[in-house]
Amino acid sequence: MKKSEILTTLINRFFSFDSEKGNQEEYSMEEFIGYLNDKSDSHELAMREISGENKGWFRDEYRNAASDISILIVLMNRYAKWYIKKVLLDSLLQTPDEFSFLITLMTYDSLSKSELITKQVMEKTSGTEVIRRLIKRGMIVETADPNDKRSIRVAISSSGRDEIQKILPLMSKVTKIVIGNLNDEEINTLSYLLKKLDYFHNDIYIHKRGKPFSEILSETLIR
Repeated sequence: MKKSEILTTLINRFFSFDSEKGNQEEYSMEEFIGYLNDKSDSHELAMREISGENKGWFRDEYRNAASDISILIVLMNRYAKWYIKKVLLDSLLQTPDEFSFLITLMTYDSLSKSELITKQVMEKTSGTEVIRRLIKRGMIVETADPNDKRSIRVAISSSGRDEIQKILPLMSKVTKIVIGNLNDEEINTLSYLLKKLDYFHNDIYIHKRGKPFSEILSETLIR
């Protein structure tokens, strides 16, 4: 396609976008880019078939692009953990969660146990067990909180720092294989979308996690 044709197509797409949005006064560039991606003529990829043949009971309304996203995010998490576990085979760290806790503590002087667990979006019991293992192996140290006698703070130890610095070069290669066959534009788009989702869900997690799901749903459903 010639440059003039691309520009003409872009202008026409913007007018269509503006019309569909109701001729608003302002838009964000991200909104327009999302619209362009949605209207792109590029071939859609069919999702890899996971279901078996006995799926007639499953109504079409339950399977759509939104449900595919939820499934694919879970699968991507499992792929990433699978690669990380391979990297950790020769490490003092045993799980992706242990690495995540340590890399977070690398950026703080110290955190309370609850702060660290919350930043990892984990249940208290699971997070406490991760901390316990790291303390036992000398990767982090405990200190009393001078401002709250009921709270214990944790910080990364020199051994923990040494282990993180040893692992990081391999972890950087994990990030490269996780992004797989995406080009630079696709990586930037996916990064933006995942950050947007993280802000949305982290706000719910921080402020509404004690509420029943039905209440969370009624307060946050935006579609």
